[in-house]
Amino acid sequence: MAKSREINMNLPSVDDLFTTQEERDQKNQEYVKDISIYEITDFPNHPFKVVDDDKMMDMVESIKEYGVLVPIIVRPVENGNYEIVSGHRRHHAAVLAGQEEVPAIVREMDEDAAVLVMVDSNLQRESILPSEKAFAYKMKLEAVERTLGRPNKNNVGQVVPNSFGKRTTEIIGEQTGESYKQIQRYIRLTHLIPDILEMVDNKNIAFNAAVEISYLSEKEQKLLHDNMDVNECSPSLSQAKRLKKYSQEGKLTEDVIDAIMTEEKET
Repeated sequence: MAKSREINMNLPSVDDLFTTQEERDQKNQEYVKDISIYEITDFPNHPFKVVDDDKMMDMVESIKEYGVLVPIIVRPVENGNYEIVSGHRRHHAAVLAGQEEVPAIVREMDEDAAVLVMVDSNLQRESILPSEKAFAYKMKLEAVERTLGRPNKNNVGQVVPNSFGKRTTEIIGEQTGESYKQIQRYIRLTHLIPDILEMVDNKNIAFNAAVEISYLSEKEQKLLHDNMDVNECSPSLSQAKRLKKYSQEGKLTEDVIDAIMTEEKET
């Protein structure tokens, strides 16, 4: 009796029927194309500021003369649009320069992969504000934890599974050249109210003192900010540590804040 032969029909998929080979190839790899500025959106919660300063104006003039020389990086999102992963300043300068399109590297990425590329590409900049690092490190930490497996508790010091026993902050530290404790300190700054965080960016509050202040409640931070505004001062590290201690003991009142802030600082 003859053996029956298996029939391999190799039926095309729906995608094969309604897309070209070029479109199918592009879906599986990155490519460069000119994209309308109206089809490009910013990265959600992008932590790096785009400011219309002198450097931005210089970039605008350069783009007017030569165009955008280095493509931005985007990823496809719904409705046929694209989300900027790297190149927010170039995109903004192109808009100011009156460009209708910008060259872009289109790369398929999930949200966590996009966060990692966005943060790492921006950390290469020469000048980065403490607030920018703070929120960038926080976004990267959360993306790494989701990628490797989130710890049992939402704790930046927890050991992440599948990472050879390293803390999440250690992984980030190795990639950025900072100690894991410094990564933790930066992430603490995300707990500051905006008014105080702005003072850190403007160097009106020392970094380590700001880390201690970040442990105060929102209400306590607002009282402290009002006091600093009235007295035109900022806490030393010693004062900040005492503010934190009284806060943890539930004893940080407006009077206590005033007593600490108006004392003579150690020289």
